Amino acid sequence: MSEQVREQARERETRRLDRVVVRFAGDSGDGMQLTGEQFTSETATFGNDLSTLPDFPAEIRAPAGSPAGVSGFQLHFSDHDILTPGDAPDVLVAMNPAALKAYLKDLPPGADLIVNTDAFTGGNLKKAGYTADPLTDGTVDKFRVHKVPLTSMTINAVNAADGVAGAVNKKEAERAKNMFALGLMSWLYHRPTTGTEEFLRQKFAKRPEIAEANVAAFRAGFNYGETTESFSVTYEVAPARMKAGTYRRISGNLALSYGLVAAGELTGLPVFLGSYPITPASDILHELSKHKQFGVRTFQAEDEIAGIGAALGASFGGSLGVTTTSGPGVALKSETIGLAVSLELPLVIVDIQRGGPSTGLPTKTEQSDLMQAMFGRNGEAPVPIIAPRSPSDCFDAAIEAARIATKYRTPVFILSDGYLANGSEPWLLPTRDQLPEIPIQLTTEPNHDDDFWPYLRDPQTLARPWAVPGTKGLEHRIGGLEKADGSGTISYDANNHDQMVRLRQAKIDGIAADIPPLEVDDASGSARVLVLGWGSTYGPIAAAVRRVRAKGLQVAQAHLRHLNPFPANTGEVLRSYDRVLVPEMNLGQLRTLVRAEFLVDAIGYNQVRGLPFKAAELAGVLEDVINQ
Repeated sequence: MSEQVREQARERETRRLDRVVVRFAGDSGDGMQLTGEQFTSETATFGNDLSTLPDFPAEIRAPAGSPAGVSGFQLHFSDHDILTPGDAPDVLVAMNPAALKAYLKDLPPGADLIVNTDAFTGGNLKKAGYTADPLTDGTVDKFRVHKVPLTSMTINAVNAADGVAGAVNKKEAERAKNMFALGLMSWLYHRPTTGTEEFLRQKFAKRPEIAEANVAAFRAGFNYGETTESFSVTYEVAPARMKAGTYRRISGNLALSYGLVAAGELTGLPVFLGSYPITPASDILHELSKHKQFGVRTFQAEDEIAGIGAALGASFGGSLGVTTTSGPGVALKSETIGLAVSLELPLVIVDIQRGGPSTGLPTKTEQSDLMQAMFGRNGEAPVPIIAPRSPSDCFDAAIEAARIATKYRTPVFILSDGYLANGSEPWLLPTRDQLPEIPIQLTTEPNHDDDFWPYLRDPQTLARPWAVPGTKGLEHRIGGLEKADGSGTISYDANNHDQMVRLRQAKIDGIAADIPPLEVDDASGSARVLVLGWGSTYGPIAAAVRRVRAKGLQVAQAHLRHLNPFPANTGEVLRSYDRVLVPEMNLGQLRTLVRAEFLVDAIGYNQVRGLPFKAAELAGVLEDVINQ
């Protein structure tokens, strides 16, 4: 680099920002998820708070160059606590016309737009649905456009790199263009670079020439930022002030997997996962299969029914049975969930919700399985339901589900969703003494004279004893037919059935005394409007509440983790406010339950677009309700 260029780089303005939203977008074969994940890793290393939103097509390989095949990755990072992946990107990196077509509508005026001009050929423009070049017809005039020939510059950089030229072909060199883009963005936002180079050499360790090609492209992108006149400003986002401790970046599915491993350690039980792969839950099966050293056994079944059947059988045998799925799989598992209710055995059912009905939107998020979890079984079959509120909270939700399942001998639903499953955030690793004790009492002796009665209940929890098969003297009948109270023999007696149904319901209702009360964030104490949420709406709701309060308006916020049963004080909280607003990514399922249970005329705000709420959108709704 010449001295003149170095001086120019030193004179370039560095602008300090408190937050930035970046979105990478390209064809599903362009490596946008890898690029976004690595940019996120370096951002976490730097110390920013962050939240991510991957967005990718459901098709295994949508037509290349078409909007249907666009893959995006959005990252929001800041110097303070943030709650969402951001409403709109401050900078969009578009690798081809289809990416521009898919996401330009989200870009606010004045935002930075970085485009790979090499991809804007006549054929690619036609595939994306453009009749004219959007880079020259005025389409992008309201943005700060940076035209970069990413593909050709990547190929040139790779071919000029020591030890790489001739070792990779043109196609392999071209595929490194996502690393050129990553290098450019790393320069633009002062991200660390060492970790990325180490990551690339580890990822492609079996093909060092590919590793070095990607490193060369990454360095070329960074150096291009240093030397080009296209960017007159670079940006700095200082590290966030965070509670002291050890952090790592974690996604919801990974946190949930670790929570299940921790639950096995806390209970002292082997964890058994019976599962059939389904988007977006499959990552849990993949992750848990790596942890055999912690007594975790995984079984990839031939279908959903076999998966939950094996998990329930494992619970009968004294393990912590777990099954993972999404909404369509829950439908198939419903008969066995009813069997688990009748047998009164612990079972953790993880539902990573996605857009439906039927196959619906496999890679998009939704909260539309609440009613299915509540009532999607024949007969009176109550099941506790827990919903994590953030990716890292999935860890604690898994432990809580295991605690309730084992203590009350019941199947328990965890309702996560695609937004939480694939999104990530910093996670403060807990210490062992911060985790709850989960004592397990397996029955080893007869409990009724010299006999064993499998339905002789604990007077406090109403849980029946848990006897491991093969324990001498504890032989008993098991099955889906109704049992006589206490003895567990098959019973068709009308009064006994009525009693057993009521006992099973009372057992679930009693959990309300064993969970924390519903907490309300109402600092002023003068708010007359309460916004009530559940699951992944927590981040957008909390961000919207911050915006509304910054304008001097008063609003209270409460968020439900336990949806069945509700916390004992839920009715009291709801009746303390003039109006209750319930935002949901469905058509009003929690609102319906709240109205029925507490006779509170809750107001719904609902959308089912396959995307999380935007904070600005919710803030506007809140202001309207407050000002009514």
